Amino acid sequence: MKLCIFQYPVAKGAVASNLLEIEKGIEYASREKADLLCLPEMCTTGFDWRHMDSILPHAEESILRIQTLAKASQIAICGSFLSKQNSDKPTNTFYYIEADGTIAVRYNKIQLFKPFKEDLYLDAGDAIVSAPTQLGTIGCSICYDLRFPEIFRGCALAGAEIQILPAAFPDPKLETWRTLVRARAIENQNFVIAINQTSDAEAVNAGERDTFFGHSMVVNPNGEILYEAGTKRSMDMVAIDLSEIQKGRIGLPSLQDRRTDLY
Repeated sequence: MKLCIFQYPVAKGAVASNLLEIEKGIEYASREKADLLCLPEMCTTGFDWRHMDSILPHAEESILRIQTLAKASQIAICGSFLSKQNSDKPTNTFYYIEADGTIAVRYNKIQLFKPFKEDLYLDAGDAIVSAPTQLGTIGCSICYDLRFPEIFRGCALAGAEIQILPAAFPDPKLETWRTLVRARAIENQNFVIAINQTSDAEAVNAGERDTFFGHSMVVNPNGEILYEAGTKRSMDMVAIDLSEIQKGRIGLPSLQDRRTDLY
């Protein structure tokens, strides 16, 4: 399977410019014959609570646009978006869009991040989601979920071969990020794809409180880092082989060895 990992500085509240970035990512992924384009957290809006009501309709339109582009390019696309479904407040929602443009998976972020005030402006999800796609069974998670291993274990027990984590993981938590992404892969013996936002130089120089360090990662079931980005905007191709999962689980059946009578 060929992945395109696209990390970029998400412009706060600027749906149109973020969508242009995503279109560039789709063009690159199409040229490189990717199967799946992976985008970071809140990939069309960032965290702009002050203007949330006005940007929300455009955020919803952007999802429809990306569905159209997925179908036209025949590439699956995933990331997290500001979304308004049936809840009272909007949600931070992971979407997995198939190569035919249909939405295969939705997942509302369970663990809202209080330092970003997500708990004040968004509704939290109430279900762990693991679902089949045309490329394999995926587990869904978003950013702060990374610190809660129960979510990842629940996905793995439901059959997740690939755990996907769009993120806006901020400075200075790089080593926390690297450690936890690898740990979640090792614990559950599946692939973890973690796509983080970056920050542009202008935002950093302006002293914005939240800066994002990039370092998007693809980790295999043994915890080996197959790919790690730097701190800047990047689009890179990474190949993974799902047969590694079963080989690893046969050699070391730790999921089967759990003492379910005790925990």
